[in-house]
Amino acid sequence: MSSSCSVKLSTIVEKINLVPNKENSSIIYDFYNYMQEKGSSENHQVNNLKVVLDLANFIGSNVTFYNIQRKEHIISFLNTKIKNSDIDPEKNGLLPGIIFSRG
Repeated sequence: MSSSCSVKLSTIVEKINLVPNKENSSIIYDFYNYMQEKGSSENHQVNNLKVVLDLANFIGSNVTFYNIQRKEHIISFLNTKIKNSDIDPEKNGLLPGIIFSRG
């Protein structure tokens, strides 16, 4: 385990307290603990926590993950992650490590 990865994970975990909805914060902690128990790599934990934290911050303080009922809510969030055409002129990238072809 490299110390730089540990620092990065600990930094991400500290951000869970900053989630505007405390129920979502609790859910994210449960998810983090689950990944820990299952032996997920630090890199996997960091990547998953970044996305879940971004989603929690996107939906704000008045909505819990349990309240997300429509795919449009998720699509709206994912649309904020699409790279602009200057960075991704072929429009293949969405999130790091996830490639979608839009033909």
